Amino acid sequence: MHEVPDTVLRIGREAVFARGSFLFQAEEPAGAFFLIQSGEIRVFKMDEQGRELEVTRLGGGEFVGEAFALVHGHYPFFAQAARESRALVFGAEAAEKAIAASPEAARFFVRLLARKCVQLSGRVESLGMKTVRQRLAGFLLSGCGGGGPCAIALPMKKGDLAKTLGTVGETLSRTLRQMQVEGLIRVEGKTIRVIDCPGLRRESGEA
Repeated sequence: MHEVPDTVLRIGREAVFARGSFLFQAEEPAGAFFLIQSGEIRVFKMDEQGRELEVTRLGGGEFVGEAFALVHGHYPFFAQAARESRALVFGAEAAEKAIAASPEAARFFVRLLARKCVQLSGRVESLGMKTVRQRLAGFLLSGCGGGGPCAIALPMKKGDLAKTLGTVGETLSRTLRQMQVEGLIRVEGKTIRVIDCPGLRRESGEA
């Protein structure tokens, strides 16, 4: 979550997005960006066959669309409410005026964009360089303390998790079964129990 200065907050307007509604869609002119206050926003791309690749999921305190709005570009992906969500909407022109008028606002946006570049770089590396098995292991480790066996309640449906990991449901299910057979995890409905934490860490490439 980012500490947003008042000079930025006061130029935003509140909006509510029902589940399934879009904050914006791919190829639309990026005239605004959003600070999520509550709920969950799924960010995804879609290929020519209509298959989705989920880029990330964002929650309260996170921005979406700011880089494209501030360069007057077009959105390269879709942003959709996974459940009812509230957000502050910032017009690109109003944000530019705040940046010009306030050094505090300017510093905030420079840091925000720098952090986003780092996050996206890590995401691209994960999707491009790691296998589905490695990405799944990393996801499970992120929800586990890492000190020993633990139980992770999946925060989303397995189909949505597959999209988050950049794969399809069949591949995710097969990978989960393989990990279970090998004694790394045990799948119990919507809960995944990590049995062999060091082994999972080796699988993720962190060991």
